[in-house]
Amino acid sequence: MKKIVLLFFVSISLSGFAQSDKTRAAIKAKATEIEKKVIAWRRDIHEHPELGNREFRTAELIAKHLQSLGIEVKTGVAKTGVVGLLKGGLPGPVIALRADMDGLPVIEKNDLPFASKVTTEYNGQQVGVMHACGHDTHVAILMGTAEILASMKKDLKGTVKFIFQPAEEGAPKGEEGGAELMVKEGVLENPKVDVVFGLHIGSGEEVGTITYRPAGAMASVNDMKITVAGKPSHGAQPWLSVDPIVVSAQIINNLQTIVSRNVNVTENPAVVTIGAIHGGNRSNIISEKVEMLGTVRTLSADDEKMVIKRINEIVTHTAQAAGTTATVELPYSTRYPVTYNDPALTTRMLPSLQKSAGAANVKLIPAITGSEDFSYFAEKVPGLFFFLGGMTKGADPKKAGPHHTPQFIIDDSGLTLGVNALCNLVVDYANGK
Repeated sequence: MKKIVLLFFVSISLSGFAQSDKTRAAIKAKATEIEKKVIAWRRDIHEHPELGNREFRTAELIAKHLQSLGIEVKTGVAKTGVVGLLKGGLPGPVIALRADMDGLPVIEKNDLPFASKVTTEYNGQQVGVMHACGHDTHVAILMGTAEILASMKKDLKGTVKFIFQPAEEGAPKGEEGGAELMVKEGVLENPKVDVVFGLHIGSGEEVGTITYRPAGAMASVNDMKITVAGKPSHGAQPWLSVDPIVVSAQIINNLQTIVSRNVNVTENPAVVTIGAIHGGNRSNIISEKVEMLGTVRTLSADDEKMVIKRINEIVTHTAQAAGTTATVELPYSTRYPVTYNDPALTTRMLPSLQKSAGAANVKLIPAITGSEDFSYFAEKVPGLFFFLGGMTKGADPKKAGPHHTPQFIIDDSGLTLGVNALCNLVVDYANGK
């Protein structure tokens, strides 16, 4: 009798594994079947990029597609965001999937038939617009994921919330936007989300690969503006001035001691960068003021507080030592927390990623000093954010166009793995894998 009972439970267990493998195979087949469609969406969005809080065309494309699948759609979320709700035929958890939609003020320099030629106004300047960080691929991947999961609705456990988010790169000055505004408007409620998954494509990782990191995966970011007051004078009479350019140079050098002397680099890295400095307009005039823009990256909340405190101290006291004043606006317009991957969730879902890409193609990586406002979702519910390879196989990563540059380029043959992985994460999590 014991043998019969044991065999019964073994049979049920094997049946469950077989069903899981059958579903995974069906997802892979469907992802391959719609690959051309996903690539076409991506290229269309790439050719018609839009800046944050201005993604009107992109949002319309997404909404029409989701509606065609019978998915409940809400538009105008956090300005231009789109949220789709797919209710499965069986009870289960509420799983959110997120893709960001916005481009960047960058002039594209790639020789592609679908390269962007779009220009617009940004912060009072005429700029080019380009998907220079892969958000076009994220949107296309999630549209494809929605199509596959909608086709499985009858057998799907729980509810899937598709979050198409605007302004990940930051809202225009003076506006709210992005994941923070979506959370504020209740995107994780009604129904309440249990878990959230997201991905980011990378131009320096090979197609077919997935990388990940539990806990602090990406840094927090604070942008800053430093304004140094000076006393102007003729350039031939510097003794009559307080030269804000000299003071700014001293501030920049002193700021470098924060990372080298205040941050415990054995625990977490940190970055303090001045990316822009503006002062003066002639060679023989000592200017009245200097303005600097910079970015701060940390991988823990304690480091974030400490670094911000030290920046304020260094800027204020360096200026005082020179006989002038300086102000710090930090954050100036953008602040994202650390992107934190829930360790238990990461461990639980790692087999799903490995079965999607092959175990050898899924790798643990060090923390990344880039930032992501996916972090606002993962602050509220357990989250997992992973990275998808977008570089042509065999290419040299050192020659890959970096993110946020005119040369950024993605091999869109890698999109199918993204669709496959997101679908498997949903099904496996819903089935308690």
